[in-house]
Amino acid sequence: MLVTGTAKAPPTPGSLPALLRRYENAGTPLTCVPVPRGLLNKGYEVTTTRGRFFLKQYVARDTADPGVIARQHRATRGLVGLGLPAAAPLPDSRGRTVARLGGHGYALFPWIEGRHREGTELTATQSRRLGTLLGMVHAGLARVQPPPPEDQRHHPSADPDRTYAQIDELLALVRGHRPRDAFDGLAEHRLLERRALLRRHAHRRPPDADGSASGWVHGDFHPLNLLYRGEEPAAIVDWDRLGVQPRAEEAVRAAAIFFVHPLDGRLDLPKIRSYARAYRSAAGVPVPELAAAVHRVWWERLNDFWMLQWRYQRRDPRSDPLFPPASALAVWWTAEYGAVIDAFTA
Repeated sequence: MLVTGTAKAPPTPGSLPALLRRYENAGTPLTCVPVPRGLLNKGYEVTTTRGRFFLKQYVARDTADPGVIARQHRATRGLVGLGLPAAAPLPDSRGRTVARLGGHGYALFPWIEGRHREGTELTATQSRRLGTLLGMVHAGLARVQPPPPEDQRHHPSADPDRTYAQIDELLALVRGHRPRDAFDGLAEHRLLERRALLRRHAHRRPPDADGSASGWVHGDFHPLNLLYRGEEPAAIVDWDRLGVQPRAEEAVRAAAIFFVHPLDGRLDLPKIRSYARAYRSAAGVPVPELAAAVHRVWWERLNDFWMLQWRYQRRDPRSDPLFPPASALAVWWTAEYGAVIDAFTA
């Protein structure tokens, strides 16, 4: 009997065996249990008579296009060919990596044992290896992907006037939220604080990103998308946001997630120094390019409220735990701007 979880709707007990029959060595399904993490698409741990697999169901509108999925799969298989730990899908008996069932796309992956590790757990040596890994991914994507289209190289900086309007809209929603709780109080405080910071630093808005600095990037490189086996990275997963961005900005964004202290929002600058040096060397990114990326990501953080938009506009609380450290980081980063630049570029 096939056992399924209830947190998310998996493929029906009748369709899952039919899906797995497309693969020569997948076996007969025994259990199908939802994997709870993931904000965009759905995932399931499938146990069969041949072992364990990860089954991905593409449901998010902006990632479910067949062409987008095919691009992700080509990139990951290319990176695996270069010896990088990119989780790549299994081909079926006809060489296809996407199956269409019930209007959704599915992909089957080997099950990878491992655990997630926050940057606060990493040693200086492991932080250096993390930077090297991301640099090699960027260099590898440049080899296995076509040149970035010109129309995808333009990345404007956030407009503070638009942010002020967004803050006003969110403040109205926060103040009207009932029953009011501690999160609402923190959200109101941070919105008012951020508005004051933006007014003080509006003259520091960076220019649009230089198109020559753009390249193919993972798009969402953070601790929940990297599995460790022991001391070493075992797999980079969840390539849904693969796209063209200023490559050094991904390195800065990743560091701001890996190396942020969850209680007060400060960054572990010694670890970032090790990470950034290794990244620059592996990716071939010059110091001025990384310095410009630090400034742009700092500005991005001052203008970004996606977690509050999820909670108050989409009524989706899944990102709530991310908000306290992320909102504190923007304030701390502004106060310690020079030290952060130095950590990334020295």
